[in-house]
Amino acid sequence: MVKTAHENDDEAIHICVPGQRLCAVTEYTVGGEGTYEKLGYLHASLSGVVKIRKRHKNNYISVASFGSKTVVPVVGDVVTAKITVINQRFAKCVIICIGKTCLNRPYRGILRKEDVRATEKDRVEMYKCFRPGDVILARVLPLVELNTYHLTTAENELGVAVAMSNKSSDPTPMVPIGWTEMQCPVTLVKEPRKVAKIVPETAPQNYDGKL
Repeated sequence: MVKTAHENDDEAIHICVPGQRLCAVTEYTVGGEGTYEKLGYLHASLSGVVKIRKRHKNNYISVASFGSKTVVPVVGDVVTAKITVINQRFAKCVIICIGKTCLNRPYRGILRKEDVRATEKDRVEMYKCFRPGDVILARVLPLVELNTYHLTTAENELGVAVAMSNKSSDPTPMVPIGWTEMQCPVTLVKEPRKVAKIVPETAPQNYDGKL
């Protein structure tokens, strides 16, 4: 890698070209956007600046092409995602925001049945928790497969944030009426959901989030 600052400078900018070897792959190394693994090493798939994000013992390595800002999800990040496909075992989604940062392009995510709730996991019915089109808040789990981020909603603050009702003439945002239900304000039809407890940023410190 080419450095644009002194070799001993911790703030040195590392520039790479396609195919360049970045580092050896270890149990604490996770390759992100703009990288690929080959023969035990992480390589750059494009020209740009090497980005390293550290969290706990892990190093998350990505390459940002010149003139663009690349942000990738890392373990523990809270993301906003939109449900696209759902079945009895999992829900597929696209990640559209990381924290408050909106992404230029979405990442693929998957939410497995066992990661929906912290308790009574065997009783979870996916269709009673999410529907295609729902916007959810979820936390990123350790990477299991390449190019797909595993998510969890097993916290009170995570789950469905926005759901649209198709029971009225026009799609209408539904209103939470409990931890497991949302209601269309027009038709009053109720639908099951795994509802996120969203605490307003301006809420007092003793706010308990009750609906």
